[in-house]
Amino acid sequence: MTLMADHHSWAVAFGVLGNIISILVYLAPVPTFYRIYKKKSTESFQSLPYQVALFSSMLWLYYALMKKGAFLLITINSFGCVVETIYISMFIAYATTNSRASAIKLFVSLNVGLFSLILILTHFLAKGEVRVQVLGWMCVAFSISVFAAPLSIVARVIRTKSVEFMPFNLSFFLTISAVMWFAYGLFMKDLCVALPNVAGFVLGMLQMLLYAIYRNNGDAVEDKLPEQMKGDVVLSTLCPSEVYPVAVDIKPDVTTKEDKTDCEETGDAGKKDVKSLEGSDECPV
Repeated sequence: MTLMADHHSWAVAFGVLGNIISILVYLAPVPTFYRIYKKKSTESFQSLPYQVALFSSMLWLYYALMKKGAFLLITINSFGCVVETIYISMFIAYATTNSRASAIKLFVSLNVGLFSLILILTHFLAKGEVRVQVLGWMCVAFSISVFAAPLSIVARVIRTKSVEFMPFNLSFFLTISAVMWFAYGLFMKDLCVALPNVAGFVLGMLQMLLYAIYRNNGDAVEDKLPEQMKGDVVLSTLCPSEVYPVAVDIKPDVTTKEDKTDCEETGDAGKKDVKSLEGSDECPV
């Protein structure tokens, strides 16, 4: 009994710490949306990361509600649902017509359609502990499936030898969050909570290692992104899944003096050719 009480106390402690850190990570996009609010424009940011974060929070919340004694999972994912809904609402309010239509379609298909399908199927096809296990492994599968985004950031850092796209503070807090939620899952004997955070911890440590290697690299190779990728995102596969944006300012192409000289010479040559054709009786064809 004493051992069980100790396990429960440690689970509560790590769960509370996990809630605090995850709340900070959920609030990381606030400066981005304050910028959107002031400019009354979403610029090149996309709604995808916030839609994914909302779906993840809803899925983990459903799992927590079906599972006994998962109050701390309920609190953080409820907070996540509220915050991500606010973000998406602001995005839709200030987006252009095309971006707004795309965001609404994605919201309906992912957070309404797919989640409703999961809700119906698990309600009618699974009962009791089986339903909890099915939901838990669905949460694990979804958390691991979003590894592509943080791995793409890692690949970009290695390619460019620059940590411009990978803020250290967020990588650090996501790593600590992974530790907290892994410990919570361990003491709660919940493999579905602990497992994704092992991968999250490894990824976080890799990001901080790369930051230590490339942070003083002043001669980084410039990696110009296409304009549609200006609003970059870093996805965390932690439990709960967090998403935060990294605004990448695209520098305009700088034309060198040699290029300008070539352009001017080409333009002058073109003008001379036109004048010569105008003064000639011959047909240019």
